[in-house]
Amino acid sequence: MGQCSETIEINGITYRRQGEHETGERNRYVVVADRGWIFAGDLTEKDGRIHLERAVNLRSYSSVGIEGAIADPGSSNVTIKKLTAPVDMPAAAELFRIPVGDEWGL
Repeated sequence: MGQCSETIEINGITYRRQGEHETGERNRYVVVADRGWIFAGDLTEKDGRIHLERAVNLRSYSSVGIEGAIADPGSSNVTIKKLTAPVDMPAAAELFRIPVGDEWGL
């Protein structure tokens, strides 16, 4: 497997991987994972796993693109599904993450 970069550039914007936050601090991210999955949730990392509480799945973002979905998750061009259970994935499945507000997608 290749090495994971700490930054990624999309449409001229450089995104940098964030470290873990202090315990108890909300830490909501949109996480783009392999195989086309896009989730958002309150993120914690432990033992090589990413765990997302209050998780949602970003299912489509039509003509607005990922930047439009991040800026306006309530748009009629964005489909977000609230999940009934947390998401738990291997850290290696993450391509990149984008920090968002504490209530993004809810």
